[in-house]
Amino acid sequence: MNRTLAKILVAAATVALLYGLDMVVGRLEDDPSLHAGYAVRILMLALINVIVAVSLNLVNGFTGQFSLGQAAFFGIGAYAGAALTVYAQKQLFGHILGSSETIGWWQSSAVLVLAMLVGGLAASLAGFVVGLPSLKLRGDYLAIVTLGFNQIVVVVSHNLKEMGGAAGFTGIYPSSGFVGIPALSSFFWVALVAVSVIVLSINLRRSVHGLAFESIREDEVAAEAMGVPTTRYKVTAFVLAAFLAGVGGVLYVHYNQSVTPLDIDFNASVNFVIMVVLGGLGSVTGSAIGAILLTVLPEALRMEPTYRLVIYSITLIVLMLVRPQGIFGRDELGKTWLLKQVHGAKTLPARTTAWALALVGRLVRRRVSS
Repeated sequence: MNRTLAKILVAAATVALLYGLDMVVGRLEDDPSLHAGYAVRILMLALINVIVAVSLNLVNGFTGQFSLGQAAFFGIGAYAGAALTVYAQKQLFGHILGSSETIGWWQSSAVLVLAMLVGGLAASLAGFVVGLPSLKLRGDYLAIVTLGFNQIVVVVSHNLKEMGGAAGFTGIYPSSGFVGIPALSSFFWVALVAVSVIVLSINLRRSVHGLAFESIREDEVAAEAMGVPTTRYKVTAFVLAAFLAGVGGVLYVHYNQSVTPLDIDFNASVNFVIMVVLGGLGSVTGSAIGAILLTVLPEALRMEPTYRLVIYSITLIVLMLVRPQGIFGRDELGKTWLLKQVHGAKTLPARTTAWALALVGRLVRRRVSS
């Protein structure tokens, strides 16, 4: 079978599967007797976090930069997409969203795709404006610049009354009545974008451009000496990551039907970085699994409200001590990684014994010296 035809068939089967799952998820969410609404919400937020974490991995993982501003691009996409579907609702989509009739799937999907394009382009434009001068910096200096940009976006969102200000944006109150953010994001679109971002990132990593990204990560000076346009590739990674984060923000705001400055503050950016580091810097599937774990774990610990944050923090510390390179390191989830784990498990007793003997020797030396 032709390889191109095989890829088309796999893509069609994936779309069909996600559409079928969307119908199942919709029924679970609408049936109050099943009490599945909370679980569906966690699933949706986990998939949205997958989009943002995998996009951040393009910068922090592939090119080896350190950005602390991903939540800013997430927020720009969210606010831009919400502004489009609220302020332009009557002019562009009045016959679709302005009526009391149920919005059809095709109509809502068309509006959502347009909003994703607008939000993604707005975020990527901001990424280009910030990235072009700042990506000539490296390491901690770049982190400080991106952190400062994140705080600028937060302060602007606090003071932008047209977008709700500090209270957040849920809609507007014209003379005709309240116009809110429409609930356009479905499981199908969120899952489809998440899968697409993962596939795009994996294919990019295997391409010539991906090798250029990784050469910058390994040794930027050597890469530039070999003719790799390092600044151009860093800006490209930054802009692409900003676009994907903006798309994630659009999906979030049209699922949550609100966005506040707290959703895009410094803590949100740090959470996205932790997701990438936990999964493994440079690992696409690792970033996705890290995003899912750090979305589900705080909710799973709600049964212990007193010690929830303590248990959450200790769990992260233990994981980083046991796997400082992240769950997957730079590998991807697959046969090769599984074989490595099986081989490593065979030598685990020997390594544990050596570690224990070294610890005992250190204690003995301290005792003798004292």
